[in-house]
Amino acid sequence: MGKKLHPSIQEFKSFVKEHPVLVQEVRKGKYSWQEIYEDWYLLGEDDEKWNKFKEKNSKKKESNKDDFIGKIFSTFKNVDVNDLQQQISNVGEAISTIQTVIHQFQSFKNPNSANTPHRQQPFVFRKD
Repeated sequence: MGKKLHPSIQEFKSFVKEHPVLVQEVRKGKYSWQEIYEDWYLLGEDDEKWNKFKEKNSKKKESNKDDFIGKIFSTFKNVDVNDLQQQISNVGEAISTIQTVIHQFQSFKNPNSANTPHRQQPFVFRKD
């Protein structure tokens, strides 16, 4: 398991990593690894044949990630901290008010439960 690969195999593996569409084509059954390796060995890495196997959307994906991250940072850059603190405070007050109203409705629904922790029994049993 710990064997070192032949240098040409290591180069081929790095070549395949740069051309991820090759992996998809082999999995679809259009090519075999043997065919691709032989073409790579004979034609070289710089042949025009390999251009179609480079990931077409890699630049788009990277630019989309950069745009997304840039938008996030620009949003945080434009945030007024005092305004944000005020909004958080308002939300906290609203939640507190809602909790108070719910508690009042629960007390109104069961007036005995608010005043006494245990329900009293209707009959009193005493020992003689």
